[in-house]
Amino acid sequence: MKNQRGASTLGILIAVLFFGSLITLAIKLGPIYLDDITIQEAIESLDKTEDLGQLRPTDVRSLIRKRLSVNNVDNFDEKQIEIKKDGEMVLINLEYEVRTDLFQNVDAVVHFNHAYEMRGQ
Repeated sequence: MKNQRGASTLGILIAVLFFGSLITLAIKLGPIYLDDITIQEAIESLDKTEDLGQLRPTDVRSLIRKRLSVNNVDNFDEKQIEIKKDGEMVLINLEYEVRTDLFQNVDAVVHFNHAYEMRGQ
């Protein structure tokens, strides 16, 4: 009687499908998370802006738009950014979702929600 050694064809096929699925998810979802990190950094960098509390919400939105353009974030609608002023404080709320095709009729939806309070310098 022979003892079986190594993985079976079915075992290898399942492993290839599993790791292939993980790689597909990383390729499809990775850029979405990188864009979100870039958006967060662009908004957080506003805190270093001089006289931020004196700017109107439209001016703050324009600053955000310029920073996102420089960082090549194109598929983001800045209308999803809610900007309010409370005296010298600027309150920024950002809630958005990104949809991407995984394969055929299967989509992935990623939801982001960030809130910031800043004064500037």
